[in-house]
Amino acid sequence: MHDAQLDYYGKRLATCSSDKVIKIFTVEGDTHQQIASLVGHEGPVWQVAWAHPKFGSVLASCSYDAKVFIWREVNGQWVRVKDHTTHISSVNSIAWAPHEYGLVLTAASSDGKISVLSYQDDGNWSVNAFSAHMNGANAVSWAPSVAPGSLVQASGAAGAPKRFASGGCDNTVRIWREDGDGWRQETALEAHGDWVRDVAWAPSIGLPRTYLASSSQDKTVIIWTQDGPTGPWTSRPLKKESFPDVVWRVSWSLSGNILAVSTGDNKVTLWKENVDGEFVQIADVPESAGQQ
Repeated sequence: MHDAQLDYYGKRLATCSSDKVIKIFTVEGDTHQQIASLVGHEGPVWQVAWAHPKFGSVLASCSYDAKVFIWREVNGQWVRVKDHTTHISSVNSIAWAPHEYGLVLTAASSDGKISVLSYQDDGNWSVNAFSAHMNGANAVSWAPSVAPGSLVQASGAAGAPKRFASGGCDNTVRIWREDGDGWRQETALEAHGDWVRDVAWAPSIGLPRTYLASSSQDKTVIIWTQDGPTGPWTSRPLKKESFPDVVWRVSWSLSGNILAVSTGDNKVTLWKENVDGEFVQIADVPESAGQQ
């Protein structure tokens, strides 16, 4: 199994694996029941992602077969409503934009390109693809729609600029900003010594500072911070020494103050920033829960 994602309400779980099948379960307390199997991919499925429920029951998936599928539940049945075939190599990561921006999906591929799919009022999808990382892109993560320092939810137009982060095989994290009808690179963040495996933009909780985490084949996690919406980015390692194995995934809690780190030794650790601005480990998830 490569990924497992709960929907917005925590009532449905989507999983994907090397058997090319996406499975959907209902979750009720400690019990679960499989309600659907989605087939169509021709290779291992790396990630699944639920769209915001304002758009209905919509799920995206990406695979080694270089394709992105978008699925929608219609009258209790799951239908594949979009085949995205722009990429020519494995699509490694997908992420939905904040719902304030509409139904927008970003995909990162081993062909080095990132594509942005946007659902239009006429029912069609527009695609904007561009070269992003030499030798391949591994991960994408959207910035919140709320500007740093804001305590009130803002619309996409009035809030923060549309931005997302990507990580790639060029050892860099890149920040992209919408510019007219396209996307331009805002900055390139360099601190890792090997492939960047994952990036995670922290949810906005009203603080004047932006947090972004990146994990790498070099066995480190870097915390990037930016004061205000246009200040310079600064970096610091999550901890002084390296992790014992490659760091595959990083994920922030919904409140944005706890970071989960998944490593190649089948462990998940939880980290929280203390009053001195240092991240300290607060939990070590049992090994069985960290296995993939």
